[in-house]
Amino acid sequence: MTEGITGITSRIAAIQADLSSLSTRFGSTTVAGTSFAQALAAQLGSASTSTSTTTTTTSTTAAAAVDSTRNADGIPTALAAYGNGKIPADALQQVGTTSHRLWAPAASALTQLIADAKAQGVTIGITDSYRSYASQVDVAARKGLYSEGGLAAVPGTSDHGWGMAADLDLDSSAQAWMRANAGRYGFVEDTPREPWHWAYTN
Repeated sequence: MTEGITGITSRIAAIQADLSSLSTRFGSTTVAGTSFAQALAAQLGSASTSTSTTTTTTSTTAAAAVDSTRNADGIPTALAAYGNGKIPADALQQVGTTSHRLWAPAASALTQLIADAKAQGVTIGITDSYRSYASQVDVAARKGLYSEGGLAAVPGTSDHGWGMAADLDLDSSAQAWMRANAGRYGFVEDTPREPWHWAYTN
């Protein structure tokens, strides 16, 4: 597609140069005070601007999807306004071809991590990712609060609720691979008693 746009842009420039040359040789033909060359250039510029605007809008949308800034509490600024566990599906990104979703930078990093591990013969699965507030309440009820010996954060405080943590399916070789390599992708094993829980910190 980029090659096609480049080709069109080059052709437009060539046409504009030809028109400029003709205007110089034969004088300007005006229509309502505007030369033919100017009118054509305006139309071509309008089409070019339209393409440019579409490209810019797409780029802006993509940039917004991967905005990695965080507020003073370490929460992604793009997600903070929603609230923990209240993030809409379209504000998250799918991890590879799985049904799991995370904050876009975390999803991209985990997708790459899983692909790189696979290339080295290591299989890493995902058992949990973004967790809605209702899901956090359910997990706390079933597994107990971490502070009381259980395995769940207080609902509304979990890294899962920001889409910044994943629970991974790891055998011993995958666990060893994660401990040796996950940091390069921004993931840390930050919860004692939960070797499957990996949080994104970049």
